[in-house]
Amino acid sequence: MLTRLKAKSERKLAKQICKVVLDHFEKQYSKELGDAWNTVRDILISPSCWQYAILLNRFNYSFELEKDLHLKGYHTLFQGSLPYYPKSMKCYLSRTPDRMPSERHQIGILKKYYLLNAASLLPVLALELRDGEKVLDLCSAPGGKSIALLQCAYPGYLHCNEHDSLRLRWLRQTLESFIPQPLVNVIKVSELDGREMGDAQPEMFDKVLVDAPCSNDRSWLFSSDSQKAACRISQRRNLPVLQVELLRSAIKALRPGGLLVYSTCTLSKAENQDVISEILNSYTNIMPVDIKEMARTCSQDFTFAPTGQECGLLVIPDKGKAWGPMYVAKLKKSWAT
Repeated sequence: MLTRLKAKSERKLAKQICKVVLDHFEKQYSKELGDAWNTVRDILISPSCWQYAILLNRFNYSFELEKDLHLKGYHTLFQGSLPYYPKSMKCYLSRTPDRMPSERHQIGILKKYYLLNAASLLPVLALELRDGEKVLDLCSAPGGKSIALLQCAYPGYLHCNEHDSLRLRWLRQTLESFIPQPLVNVIKVSELDGREMGDAQPEMFDKVLVDAPCSNDRSWLFSSDSQKAACRISQRRNLPVLQVELLRSAIKALRPGGLLVYSTCTLSKAENQDVISEILNSYTNIMPVDIKEMARTCSQDFTFAPTGQECGLLVIPDKGKAWGPMYVAKLKKSWAT
């Protein structure tokens, strides 16, 4: 089975690596990451090396599945002690690029697990969601981070927003596949331009997650249409402007004393550290929150590149730890104006 999967991945690789994107990344990331880029590149262009984590769904828990994962040699994520790691969240990884089949969407039947890049749980954990809190997931589709948030706590209110109508359909289906009916009542799904949310719901939320639209490095490398890829690259410089605008809106929507987490799945400094620096330089009431401890605790599962920021982490794909790219930054809104 694994050999078949590997062969399929290699066929995909042979067909689809987009030279325009790879050349562009080569130029930028060899500068920004130095020698680490060689390993990162080798993993990004080799889907047969990619790993998939299994997030168990506590709303349809299967003891048999968990036992089976143990027998197959899977281990739980974050075996170190994170300051915030709810027992209700169970995520398993294999050290090898094994991939469980995805479960089919069936109306009325909850899925038992969600496949994801393990690094995408870091922004969720950085948010430290507690029972009863009001939380906004500003750019929510396809819904994996909202699903993960609901494994951590029972929010008083969860607002999942997605501006893109196709992605919104995907988000609704994900929520329907994982969340039981009673909990659906505390979830609102909207299709607002995220830049308008702050004006629509000022100081409404205790916690806000901005998993921003970005240069999705993994998928961009496999653009089958090179003209479209060239167009994406030329428009790439506009992304930080959008990301800053989304953050400004999120800050308006956040109550004083609340926490905001920003994340992307790109290595790009312009979309990561530079965006956060711009926000920190333009607000007196937004404070960086030190998350270096998270990197120290997670170093056995993830490889981190230096970001030059105490409030920002960058997970880079590495051999045997093919997670990321994932940038996470944590901010707090103070009471002072």
